Amino acid sequence: MNAALIFAGGTGKRMNSKAVPKQFLILYGKPLIIYTLEKFENHPDIDGIVIACLEEWIPKMKKYCEQFNITKVRAIVPGGASGQESIYHGLKSISSMYNDDDVVLIHDGVRPLVDPNTITKAIECANTKGNAITVTPAIETIFLDNEADGEVGRIIDRKQCLMARAPQCFHIKDIMACHTKAIEEQKDDFIDSASMMKYYGHKLFTVEGRPENIKITTPVDFYMFRAIIDARENQQIFGL
Repeated sequence: MNAALIFAGGTGKRMNSKAVPKQFLILYGKPLIIYTLEKFENHPDIDGIVIACLEEWIPKMKKYCEQFNITKVRAIVPGGASGQESIYHGLKSISSMYNDDDVVLIHDGVRPLVDPNTITKAIECANTKGNAITVTPAIETIFLDNEADGEVGRIIDRKQCLMARAPQCFHIKDIMACHTKAIEEQKDDFIDSASMMKYYGHKLFTVEGRPENIKITTPVDFYMFRAIIDARENQQIFGL
């Protein structure tokens, strides 16, 4: 079985959205996180969804799920002080409902443009190789800013670089074991689940996702998301 863990515990400081966390910003009458949830709700291989959410927004999250007919949600749990802690809270809930060898797809609540094919490929890769990290090729020049006075450091061949995206998929027992070790060692600074798994010795395998699968972090990201939604609507209207 395959469970999706959608973590949405952030407050959106870079979004400058004031009282409304970025995952609850409204576009055309629908909260951002609902756009994300619909991708997993409508995917035939997803058996259930757990949401790790800001605790004070859980009642609103439940109402949104009812309003937009998100029926696969099995639990909504309080998030934590960091993304890592929010994911752990969600994993605890998932591990109580699913088997150790089942697959969990960990996905940002503010990454609403993931496509069904990426989800399918990630599940297939996790089932055959043990895990799956969604990536896209780097399209900009990358260099290390490690020289004095802001001098450009070593330039990295971008053909050798991949950008980590989501979902990141693992067998439940593997990712839970890593979180347990991190708690025991008081390591709470992993940037994502892939970094944690790599740190604790797991080989990671990639699947290529679509470039528009961006994380909505800043106002510019939100406007890009709106433009993509508008373009898709226009294609349907005009048959393009």
